Amino acid sequence: MAAAPLYCVCRQPYDFNRFMIECDICKDWFHGSCVQVVEHHAADIDVYHCPNCEPIHGPSMMKKRNNWHRHDYTEPNDGTLPVQAGTAVFVQQLQARSFASGDEILLPMHGSQVTQCYLERKGFHYPIVVHDLDGLGLKLPPPSFSVSDVEHYVGANKVIDVIDVARQADSKLKLGEFVKYYYQPERPKVLNLISLEFSDTKMSNLVEVPEIAQKMSWVENYWPDDSFFPKPFVQKYCLMGMKNSYTDFHIDFGGTSCTVFFSSPSQSEVFFGDKVDKCYKCVVKQGTTIFLPTGWIHAVLTSQDSMAFGGNFLHNLNIGMQLRCYEMERRLKTPDLFKFPYFEAICWYVAKNLLETLKELREDKCQPRGYLVDGVKALISSLKTWLRRELTQPNSEVPDNIRPSRLIKALTTEIRYLEDESNKAEKSQGSAEWPLTRSSLEKGYQVQRAAQWLQDHHHHSRRLPSNLDVLELHTLEVLKRLEVGPLEEDPAFSSKVNGKFKKVSSVSAVAVEGSHDNALRLVLCNGKIMR
Repeated sequence: MAAAPLYCVCRQPYDFNRFMIECDICKDWFHGSCVQVVEHHAADIDVYHCPNCEPIHGPSMMKKRNNWHRHDYTEPNDGTLPVQAGTAVFVQQLQARSFASGDEILLPMHGSQVTQCYLERKGFHYPIVVHDLDGLGLKLPPPSFSVSDVEHYVGANKVIDVIDVARQADSKLKLGEFVKYYYQPERPKVLNLISLEFSDTKMSNLVEVPEIAQKMSWVENYWPDDSFFPKPFVQKYCLMGMKNSYTDFHIDFGGTSCTVFFSSPSQSEVFFGDKVDKCYKCVVKQGTTIFLPTGWIHAVLTSQDSMAFGGNFLHNLNIGMQLRCYEMERRLKTPDLFKFPYFEAICWYVAKNLLETLKELREDKCQPRGYLVDGVKALISSLKTWLRRELTQPNSEVPDNIRPSRLIKALTTEIRYLEDESNKAEKSQGSAEWPLTRSSLEKGYQVQRAAQWLQDHHHHSRRLPSNLDVLELHTLEVLKRLEVGPLEEDPAFSSKVNGKFKKVSSVSAVAVEGSHDNALRLVLCNGKIMR
């Protein structure tokens, strides 16, 4: 067999996991770590000269800045190009904007009130804010805990994904390099770290997630110890944002409660908050905890250097929306980094456990709550779709100890039984032995609650699913116009795409030459997108 080509001063074969940069003179490729070029700095190099060519041709030449409002700061500043998200001008304009107060939709609660019983009874449809840690079962490091402490517990050599905020582009960096840059008195770039999951590090012992997140988490409740798939760790994230960091509008992966992350030139030219009925501003101060429900679209602006701890969890309360968010991620070909690990596998495990729950409730002649019945119906539909897809697009996320067809059939049988009993009960106008699925009492209670809610909040318009449609349609249209496809894992191909440095699954890398005319026109009728 032919020997693999060797690159760099180290003369090693191509490594998919390591950043490389191409010399504009000799056309050889070099590992950034071997030639002291950090990935996010490579974007500022106009002409790169490697260590071998520099003595003859001189040092590398840097790009010249022409503007402060475009991801590509070399574009002309002639007033014809709109402001893009994350740039210095965008952040200034965002800080000057006026928004509706988040107090209109936030539900302030004491930590001890945020219980599984409360959420099952009242639902989890609006953000909950808790202003102190008491009663949450939450454990955090002391307020003096610093970025350098994170480096100590996690390790300086930990490779992390950081976002260059002004370009809204991600790159890889060692944690030690990030911390060193963080403490520099002058920082030419704003870097944002939002994806450091530390469950497998020594820092994990310093943090305990809120009790409600542990009790309701699918992974904590349903993931078997003997699973073939590695257990997803998504509940312990450390976020470190420099002043003026900005994360554009997104929903958390898999519709989890707490990143499908979209980065493309044309999307960033339209402020998504202007495309929905209402956009609220919520200021999160030190010591505050916020619980975001499934599918809530949000953006984040960091007004000063900040560290935050967060996490995500799937649960039974909004199964349908979680599945909808996952399918949206699939359609948009979201990178794995921003998807819930083994989402389909956990759904099969959940389906198996919910089948046992429904059987037990039936035997005890107890009626499952409406959210659970609706969730199981949505789950059955998705499982059928995934099973059909396995025939043409094998995904191999069906656990070995689960017989998928039999499981789907058994769940369907339980749902039909509930519907049959409901019909019988409605015909007999109620039964003391079997509570109704849609009993007049439950209906009356729901109507009463709905009327009270409308009375208290009549001036608010909340059409979250419609907003989610707009978000997906907007992103899908952008990607379609740019004709973005998966990048080949080969330096030669990367040089054609970028001409400078290797990027993996980066929309911005292939979108540089995209048309600036990417306006999207929406035609709506009664709140529905018609075209």
